[in-house]
Amino acid sequence: MMKTILKQYVYRMSIMTRTGDDGDTGLWSGERVGKDDLRVEAYGTIDELSSALGVARHICMEDEVLYAIEEIQRVLFRVAGELASVGIPFDRPITAGDEAKIAVKTSSLEERIPLRGFVIPGMTAGSAALDMARTIARRAERRVVALARKEDVSIDLRKFLNRLSDYIFMLARAEEVAAGKLTFV
Repeated sequence: MMKTILKQYVYRMSIMTRTGDDGDTGLWSGERVGKDDLRVEAYGTIDELSSALGVARHICMEDEVLYAIEEIQRVLFRVAGELASVGIPFDRPITAGDEAKIAVKTSSLEERIPLRGFVIPGMTAGSAALDMARTIARRAERRVVALARKEDVSIDLRKFLNRLSDYIFMLARAEEVAAGKLTFV
């Protein structure tokens, strides 16, 4: 009985809006822009990064890395939301604290995994998936920099993305160290 009652109040939303058939899309803040807009390209690349991290999460073996990946994915929703908002402040923007948190985690990994030169990426399946995600993170940063040259993008968000690729790089190395496969050029 209760299940039937609850079913009546469930809001259903279709994934097909048909509002973008003419080549534009809606931002989180309500504006309509072209699907090829720099802002859409920036948050679309963040979405791609999150998807690549989702693949890595199913391949990586180390609990510390798995936890870190999910944590990054959660923050990336905030990054995308902030990038998709114009004219109104996003309710959970990226802060200096977000950047500081991954900087500390990256430094901690560097202390445990001293690098003595260039590494050959992708020596395990998990590190290969993370290295692909890292390159997408760098592309996302480039897209955000291009956007920031034309529109306002917070410095905290830009710093976060700059640190993120380094963090993902070190997570990949943690996977390799655990498997005994960290390989230098």
